[in-house]
Amino acid sequence: MSMIQVDRPQQSIEHLIQNIEKVLIGKRQMIELGLVALLAKGHVLLEDVPGVGKTMFVRALAKSIGSEFKRIQFTPDLLPTDVTGVSIYNQKTMEFEFRKGPIFANVILADEINRTSPKTQSAMLEAMEEHSITIDGYTYKLEQPFFVMATQNPLEYEGTFPLPEAQLDRFLLQLHLGYPTEKEEISMLTRMSFKHPIEELQPVISVEEIIDLQEKIKQVKVAESIKEYMVRLCQKTRSHPYVYLGISPRGTLALYKATQALAFIRGRDYVIPDDVKELVPPIFRHRIILKPEARMEGETAERFIQQMMNETRVPVS
Repeated sequence: MSMIQVDRPQQSIEHLIQNIEKVLIGKRQMIELGLVALLAKGHVLLEDVPGVGKTMFVRALAKSIGSEFKRIQFTPDLLPTDVTGVSIYNQKTMEFEFRKGPIFANVILADEINRTSPKTQSAMLEAMEEHSITIDGYTYKLEQPFFVMATQNPLEYEGTFPLPEAQLDRFLLQLHLGYPTEKEEISMLTRMSFKHPIEELQPVISVEEIIDLQEKIKQVKVAESIKEYMVRLCQKTRSHPYVYLGISPRGTLALYKATQALAFIRGRDYVIPDDVKELVPPIFRHRIILKPEARMEGETAERFIQQMMNETRVPVS
């Protein structure tokens, strides 16, 4: 087993992480997981309380890769065309012209996605899955790379439209940023005394390089024993008496691609069991639905996932 020979990608990724850390203090693991989703051509669901840096995370990522960034604030009255765009009749040319919506950007912040109607959610999630939209019979390809980070506030449920299970499955990862430590919060106050670091953030990698890295991660090797380990974990969720809905084959594929991306970020051209163990919780927790009786007994998705991982044999070389 060897390290990836090309130095340039690893340097680029490290510079990218360090650049985002100027804005998001003490969250290296979350930054790495965000990059896992970007390089694996997936999307992230950020579920956390207000004010912990969800918006700053996405803005810093977009600025660091020199990409076009759009923020969509989801509200109950938002229409699908407010996201995708709309055809407008031009009286001069006597033809309909398509006006692109905010979905036509490289990095999208879908803020409070559960506050809008299921119809608008579907328009957004269809674009995430297909990387294209169809308006009036015409199909429009979206920008590449195309990365969506959607946010939800876990504390407020009034006036919200929870995402159905099939739509949650379209997010590669579910992340929680969490509160900073005392030391990190003091550091934040010092850095932001005069100016917010996001204002001075410069690109350290190009969009073209990101597209190139997305292709490079496909070369990361996954041993048969690791594949079997992934499948065993996924199949266990489908047969467990506590579970109402287990991991779909799309979830298995998500785990496979994400482990390749994480190994690449860590400077390896092969996946190890620890990559799988680190990624199982953020990939599984929003896909697993426990039965009511399991929840009544105090079981949670996180606890179930940890117990299942402890009971599953880990491959050894």
